[in-house]
Amino acid sequence: MPRQRRAAWLLVSVLMALNAGLLGFWAYNGLPPTKQITQKDIDAAVLRTLQTQTLPSATARAAAIIAPSVVHVTGYIRTKRGTEVERGEGTGVVIVDKGVILTNLHVVRGTRRIEIEFSDGTVSDAVVTNVDAEHDLAVLQAKEVPDDLKAATLRSTDGLNAGDAVIAVGFPFGIGPSVSAGVVSGLDREFESPEGKQVLRNLIQFDAAANPGNSGGPLVTMDGEVVGIVTAILNPTAARTFVGIGFAVPIENAAGALGAPPF
Repeated sequence: MPRQRRAAWLLVSVLMALNAGLLGFWAYNGLPPTKQITQKDIDAAVLRTLQTQTLPSATARAAAIIAPSVVHVTGYIRTKRGTEVERGEGTGVVIVDKGVILTNLHVVRGTRRIEIEFSDGTVSDAVVTNVDAEHDLAVLQAKEVPDDLKAATLRSTDGLNAGDAVIAVGFPFGIGPSVSAGVVSGLDREFESPEGKQVLRNLIQFDAAANPGNSGGPLVTMDGEVVGIVTAILNPTAARTFVGIGFAVPIENAAGALGAPPF
């Protein structure tokens, strides 16, 4: 090989070795930065994510927060023949992770046995530990409790306004857990039971769909916090189905049923 060509190959080899050394030095020391990230780059990345990925709605996030604390409540009676039959069903919400559950009194009144099904499928008998008949509330204690049971977060209705978004979670007609969304329609409402046996006052009016079986379930804010217990629906016809006006007992009234302020 001519001397000039050998010299050229030697120079190329040296340069390649030097380049490889520099690359290794940069990789080891994190230098030099390939490109400085700007706010424009960040905005573009966020926009691309929003355009390509579906984010959960506020309703879905609230439902996910409250879901582990919602239970299905079933009451049973014994017939004259000695057989056990279902008397009715409703919903409850866990307020203490030791298995303390808040529901409507009318859901469990007159039952011989109460059965609770937790969100993880655990089934347990429960007993009534306290009642607040004035506000149609009952406190239950489950006999068997899941290890990872999660209690709901209770929120004062102070600051709650007509128009605020809420969801109702429960077991309408035994189907569920079901989620319906709406808004607070009004505050400090009054409701008289169809039989005229009881008048409930200081209620939250809402328009999230509720039907038989929703009773005792939570009325929940978009933060996943319980502000009320669904207790009644208004329907001027003989059919007891939802026509757009539901009522919930403010969660503050749970203090009377629990025997202690919840806040």
